[in-house]
Amino acid sequence: MGFRFGVRPAKIDEGKGSGESAHAYVLRLAVEKARLVSAEIPEAIILGADTAVVLNREILGKPRDATEAVQMLRKLAGRAHTVLTAIAVCGPIEDATVVSTRVQFRTLLDEEIAWYVKTKEPFDKAGAYAVQGIGSFLVQQIEGSFSNVVGLPLAETLQMLGRSGMKFPWSPR
Repeated sequence: MGFRFGVRPAKIDEGKGSGESAHAYVLRLAVEKARLVSAEIPEAIILGADTAVVLNREILGKPRDATEAVQMLRKLAGRAHTVLTAIAVCGPIEDATVVSTRVQFRTLLDEEIAWYVKTKEPFDKAGAYAVQGIGSFLVQQIEGSFSNVVGLPLAETLQMLGRSGMKFPWSPR
């Protein structure tokens, strides 16, 4: 989109608090990430984000191995789940929100799941799938922001960055 930005990993504890809802969890992580980096670079506008795939209150993180990826995909098969992404901005203002998208998986055969896991795409992906890649064949329907399922809800992110004073390539000079 024409932005110049840098990436700074924020080393925080990403463990879920006891009794913490998925919504509160992703919001806390996004805010902690943004605040940590903002303290290091106070003159910059900092965006922090965190995404979770949630099925019946269970957060499905990134699979540790092929067995766990298969288990996650079997859980999601034929069912609807929610993708929550929290975005937080620190700069002239501090702002944060959570975007929710409902994703319906189609019914999947074990052979389809095994084949998909062999592509290695499910690794390093919350919920063991990438809707923007090969994993799009798993999805029957999406209600809400597609870019949220990819990992960053663009419309909401742009609104938040604009409120913080960020100049966009299309902004009047």
